[in-house]
Amino acid sequence: MAMSKLRPLPTTGAFTGILEALAFFRDPSFAKRRFDRLGNVFETSMLGQPMVFIQGDKAIADLLSQPEAIEGWWPDSVQQLLGSHSLANRNGTAHKARRRVVAQLFSSSALHRYIPGIINLIDALSEELKTAKTPLPLAKKMRRFAFSVIATTVLGLEGNDRDKLFFDFEIWTKALFSIPIALPGSPFAKAIKARKRLLEQLQEILNQPINSKGGLDLLAGGLDEEGIPFSDEDLGEQLLLLLFAGYETTASALSCLMRELLLNPQMETWLREEIDTLDWPPSPEQATTIYEPINAPKLDALVKEVMRFTPPVGGFFRRTKQSVILDDIVVPSNRVVQVALIASNRNGIGDLDIFRPQRHLKNECSLNLMPFGGGERVCLGKSLAELEIRLMVVGLFRKIQLEVIPDQDFTLGQIPSPSPRDGLLVKVHI
Repeated sequence: MAMSKLRPLPTTGAFTGILEALAFFRDPSFAKRRFDRLGNVFETSMLGQPMVFIQGDKAIADLLSQPEAIEGWWPDSVQQLLGSHSLANRNGTAHKARRRVVAQLFSSSALHRYIPGIINLIDALSEELKTAKTPLPLAKKMRRFAFSVIATTVLGLEGNDRDKLFFDFEIWTKALFSIPIALPGSPFAKAIKARKRLLEQLQEILNQPINSKGGLDLLAGGLDEEGIPFSDEDLGEQLLLLLFAGYETTASALSCLMRELLLNPQMETWLREEIDTLDWPPSPEQATTIYEPINAPKLDALVKEVMRFTPPVGGFFRRTKQSVILDDIVVPSNRVVQVALIASNRNGIGDLDIFRPQRHLKNECSLNLMPFGGGERVCLGKSLAELEIRLMVVGLFRKIQLEVIPDQDFTLGQIPSPSPRDGLLVKVHI
């Protein structure tokens, strides 16, 4: 590229980044406001950390096409709570080795193994909603479901073991994106203690004989790139990441999807026309393909629109190891780059600020959607999450009709992932 075409990196001028950090957590339009003023690539400061925000297919494609020049990065709070062994905090050969081992939990054969358990959990939730005497918070039920899929169908846990893990996991999750100062009684301090208990429980699981449930046998004998077996501590931190990655994003996507359907009865009617033609329950052999776009185009369009409009991960991070060119702008080395997915998904021509699944049926949406991240570090649990979402929508809506309770806060909290603030209270329509 001719050097004359390159442009300087726009900046907000922030130095300490204290006000920028406060605005980032408080203002859902933080990135959009700055993109509108400075363009698709700009630099600011977050508590002293130089940070570059990017949006748009070109800038993102430029970033991901230079894997040798970038590496994974997370804020200090995430790094500490996930741990130094975690796949998320690894780079290079150490990352590739652990990714190869953990990926076995999400292979096609592994998904077939999990399907009966997922169907049982959906049927159980349907019965719970049907027999409830008072309204239930559907968003919280989606969180419980998504966690149970990982804890029960993948790790093989049941009853008290699963409940104890869930209790500590909720404490741990809430502090992932927080100020990493362990003041007594602070969310971060509570999360550090919860992390210790979680790892102790996961070590107990790893020390037990592998049962016939779950997929832990797929991790048995995991080796690094030099053929050295992973330690239990290493595997424990991979399972901790697995619980978060396979649970939080799925729960968020399901909660946002249910919110859109329940607040828009016409959309629910539109979707039910298709769902009523689909088989439930599917056989394990059918389940990974029966609800694909060719058989369920409306369901596919709805899931894509949820992922576009309220992606479960608002952005993902990389750090530059050398200078890179993003959308004709030179970004120096040692800069944290945040790919701003929410802003990118609403940046373009047309009614992108409106939730409208039909755009995906008519091929009106040319955006490159990446709700599970992109490049070499795309979320390993992507296939499981998509399977869970499709199974849940068909299973739940084939068995019951839900009615949302009025006079509650339907706005979305954003940390750690989008979810209705009042829990999306519902009852079964009789």
